[in-house]
Amino acid sequence: MNETRVRAARSAQRVIEAVAAQGAEYIFGVPGAKIDAVYDVLADMGPRLVVCRHEQNAAFMAAAVGRLTGTPGVVLVTSGPGTTNLATGLLTANTEQDPLVALCGAVGREDRLKRTHQSMDAGAVLKTVTKFTGEIDDPDNAPEAVVNAFRAATTEPRGAAAVVLPSDVLAAPTSARIARALPVPALGPAPAETVQRAADLIRGAERPALLVGTRAADPESCAALRALVADTGLPVVETFQAAGVISRALEDHYVGRVGLFRNQPGDVVVADADVLIVVGYDAVEYDPVLWNTDVTRTVIHIDSVPADIDNHYQPSLELRGTVAATVTALAEKLSGLSLSDAFRSEINRQRRILTDIDKSARTASPANGGLNPAELVLTLRDGLDDDATVACDIGSVYIYMARHFRTYEPRHLLFSNGQQTLGVSLPWAMAASMVRPGTQVVSVSGDGGFLFSAQELETATRLGLTFTHVLMRDNTYDMVGFQEVLKYGRKSGVQLADYDTVKYAETFGAHGYRVETEDEFGAALRQALSEDGPSLIDVPVDYSHNTDLAADLHEDPFE
Repeated sequence: MNETRVRAARSAQRVIEAVAAQGAEYIFGVPGAKIDAVYDVLADMGPRLVVCRHEQNAAFMAAAVGRLTGTPGVVLVTSGPGTTNLATGLLTANTEQDPLVALCGAVGREDRLKRTHQSMDAGAVLKTVTKFTGEIDDPDNAPEAVVNAFRAATTEPRGAAAVVLPSDVLAAPTSARIARALPVPALGPAPAETVQRAADLIRGAERPALLVGTRAADPESCAALRALVADTGLPVVETFQAAGVISRALEDHYVGRVGLFRNQPGDVVVADADVLIVVGYDAVEYDPVLWNTDVTRTVIHIDSVPADIDNHYQPSLELRGTVAATVTALAEKLSGLSLSDAFRSEINRQRRILTDIDKSARTASPANGGLNPAELVLTLRDGLDDDATVACDIGSVYIYMARHFRTYEPRHLLFSNGQQTLGVSLPWAMAASMVRPGTQVVSVSGDGGFLFSAQELETATRLGLTFTHVLMRDNTYDMVGFQEVLKYGRKSGVQLADYDTVKYAETFGAHGYRVETEDEFGAALRQALSEDGPSLIDVPVDYSHNTDLAADLHEDPFE
């Protein structure tokens, strides 16, 4: 009897069974006729369906689930524009290495090459923004294609994968079924010989330092790195994607974050290291030409993937294996390592400079009526717990958050520093509030990026999510504007209009606050963090000092 039911199941059911078996808890999407067979299945079984207001935002939410949990988020959309609306979200996830699986409806196979309603070469489009795309032409292939998409998404470097599902395939019966988890197996540590060679190089160094990147931010790798640093005292520089790898207890070994700026304490330590141990780093985080000016110095590459060789990145030694296992093996060889007094003194000096940057920025006087954005960022930092999750959008706010916001847990400060995509912060915060309930969740954006995804406030209130969105408003696309001033002496195409953010929030059932002073901002933040539901705090900012900061920015850091 059961076998008859299995043989009679629609392919759409087999797709969802495979998705559930791989551990996905949520599916984000927008419905449509070419994918409605899958939506019909979701009426009777999990994962939990989250209906969104736009496919791009659904992809952002799914990508955030992938980044925060390690299990791919899933997005479910219809054919034609439903699929093409995913492009930015998939590209962002693929570049940022957030595991995500997209299930995309398509016209029936008989219409695949016809000029008809919503017909398109979906596979060709999706292949440009994913690391894996499978297009199903037989119902028996559906479960295996879904599982292979999950495996591709979680194989490092992680990223976005997609499966194209024609409507007639979804309606067809199949006996093929994969209803168990099939994760990608771990590699294990790098070979013992190369680990020993690395240890010998580090022990012989005068100024060894760690540069930690995105693939070092998963829980196991982070724990291994913290144990290594606690035992050896090695100084650590984080990329933006590795923010929080160094805990509050290890604060004395943290010398900053690198990415946008040059000549910061982290940059100085990286540049002066005679042996640089680069862990889980990807070139998209911080282009080697910006930080590795001496290609002949000793660089030890520790990662699960081979180094991406560049004119400015040619490691002396590569330790390939699971990052956590390799770092643990290296730590055993380095136990008892002692840094010289002179090097420890230099580390402490750079840490004092790091502190002085915050102090100086906090006291800067705004010139044009808005508030000091650095002071707002530091006030926000002071008002949050160490386990808070903060999602940062792109815009001038990105500059100040990257420069001043310290975090002590990995993947609790979220940036898009690969594609630098506008509109990510609010959807990311929504996902964080779903997978980290009961913790503080904050998203931060400018007024431009906010309206890229603000319609999802309705989704947030419908789901009963609790988070706070801080909108730093100057009514322009300032990150473009100040660069235009530096290049051309004037601005063009960046002016925006003001709007009533409080009424906007209330329209969707969210709390809204518009403040004018630093004290009002602090009070609104405390209130928002204490109340249920989404809260929006609109605060005016003065970005007139951005042109001064440009002296410390790398050339063309933004697109």
